[in-house]
Amino acid sequence: MIRILFQGDSITDAGRDRANPEHLGSGYPKFVAGAMSLDHPGEYEFINRGISGNRIVDVYARIKADIINLKPDVMSIMIGVNDVWHELSRQNGVDAEKFERIYDMLISEIKAELPDLKVIILSPYVMTGTSTEALGYEEFHKEVQLRIAAAKRIAEKYGFAYVDLQQKFDEAAKGDIPRLTADGVHPVAGGIELIKRAWLEAYQSL
Repeated sequence: MIRILFQGDSITDAGRDRANPEHLGSGYPKFVAGAMSLDHPGEYEFINRGISGNRIVDVYARIKADIINLKPDVMSIMIGVNDVWHELSRQNGVDAEKFERIYDMLISEIKAELPDLKVIILSPYVMTGTSTEALGYEEFHKEVQLRIAAAKRIAEKYGFAYVDLQQKFDEAAKGDIPRLTADGVHPVAGGIELIKRAWLEAYQSL
């Protein structure tokens, strides 16, 4: 059985039940698992360890318990928006240079322990919305783009599958932002479906 781990922040977490380690939340991990389980019954095990509010440093802090010790065969990770959001809202973010340095450390240490692990890196993204506009959308967008570029460099360095979700959200939006996100970050039904489709496409490339 192939064990798939979803890692990230609230977009991945999506309200999962911490008391139930098998609970996948209500976001894209649930719908990826649904599609794959229906098409390939009994072939996959799915684990969601996304945590709302996480920055790259938070994921790194739980590298053993929530990644290495789980021994996944495949891991996807989407992280970066809170590294900006927390700085703009409470001066507790992670700057772009440190973001990339810690991301690289995270991946290098995981690969040292799990050399056969296949990885999908999903870029962060940001859209116009109530939360992003309240914090100054131009600055929010500019800083997220720096994390997107860093995530892409990490993927290229290690030869991982990479998904530019910013590009996919921009292409899909066409001026109708509410159908994709609730606040500029957290996806609603259309945005969740977009991420699910992008994830499945990337998986096929592994």
